[in-house]
Amino acid sequence: MSEDRVPALDAAHPHTTEHTVRRSRFLAQCARASSLEEGRAFVESIRMKFPDATHHCWACVAGKAGDTGQIGFSDDGEPHGTAGRPMLQVLLHSGIGEICTVVTRWFGGVKLGTGGLVRAYQDAVRRNLENLPTEENQARASLKLSCAYVHFEGVQHALGHFGASVLSSEYGSGISMFLSVPETQVEPFRRTVCDLTRGTAVFDTLPQS
Repeated sequence: MSEDRVPALDAAHPHTTEHTVRRSRFLAQCARASSLEEGRAFVESIRMKFPDATHHCWACVAGKAGDTGQIGFSDDGEPHGTAGRPMLQVLLHSGIGEICTVVTRWFGGVKLGTGGLVRAYQDAVRRNLENLPTEENQARASLKLSCAYVHFEGVQHALGHFGASVLSSEYGSGISMFLSVPETQVEPFRRTVCDLTRGTAVFDTLPQS
């Protein structure tokens, strides 16, 4: 698999698989995440969707495939080292970048033990990756977008439409967003946002890290 592959699904439409181990239900979901902030937002969306679950363990590789520069993981209450890190190891060796995976568990009443938990969480991720739709990673540009709060909702919609990701945000008299945008979409995105904000949005092109 090419190291330039990324999930073809965003957080609003995650790839989902499910299996049961000794009566515990494991629901795995993954989506593209171009930043740890984006990955954590995806985790929180799953947590809010399934508040009755026992655990929401996750792992994220926000950079290129196998790159440990932007990683994150959590056991979310499972014994230390039995969920998040084992999940991360599967992602790091998957050949897929910019990916966040959440494995939600409903405890079935039978303890799996340390080794059983590691196997269950890794198996959940591997099953999820088997038929994950992927696409070639596009070259992306880094932009800073500043706009008034009144335009934020419209700009958010445009972000999704043009495949832009929010890397971080700053809040003051207005909002400033640091974005990653596919290079082919930069100009259409600029034009759309300028129309939405009646020309008041300010763009700055940032050097690539």
